[in-house]
Amino acid sequence: MKSKYLIVIMALLALACSLASAYDPSPLQDFCVAVKDPASALFVNGKFCKDPKLASANDFFFSGLNIPSDTSNLLGSNSTAVNVDNLAGLNTLGVSLSRVDYAPYGLNPPHTHPRGSEGLIHFQLNVGKTKAVALAGFNSQNAGVITIANAVFGSDPKINPDVLTKAFQVDKKLVEYLQKQF
Repeated sequence: MKSKYLIVIMALLALACSLASAYDPSPLQDFCVAVKDPASALFVNGKFCKDPKLASANDFFFSGLNIPSDTSNLLGSNSTAVNVDNLAGLNTLGVSLSRVDYAPYGLNPPHTHPRGSEGLIHFQLNVGKTKAVALAGFNSQNAGVITIANAVFGSDPKINPDVLTKAFQVDKKLVEYLQKQF
């Protein structure tokens, strides 16, 4: 009887001590230039791949990251994204980046990137009196972005104002006012 328990305990310990590893699989090739035409392409990582023999330097070049973007909006900031959608050579490399320009007193609203983590480098970040620039790098070929205010107050269908009133502990009229802004 004791030997049965010993075997069960040993089996459970063996299962508990086994190593598990979870990660994105490595790309099947060094590069996979994304194309929109699936007729003569291979499907890899969410995009169709151009024949590697037809790849050119232009597939790995993005022009315009050095040009400040227009910040004359309510937030006083604007982001120029460089991802697989506008730089086909990024496909399967698992990286993207963006340039964020700030007007004086501008801000980048609270947000999240559902498909990636962000690393941010700030240049001239005294936003109070001068323009500023920041570069963000992502561990995803297209990290996406969800602005919190849009998701909470601008959702469609709307979140019940009673829920938001209780969650944020503010007046219901304020919640309704914020929802109208979207």
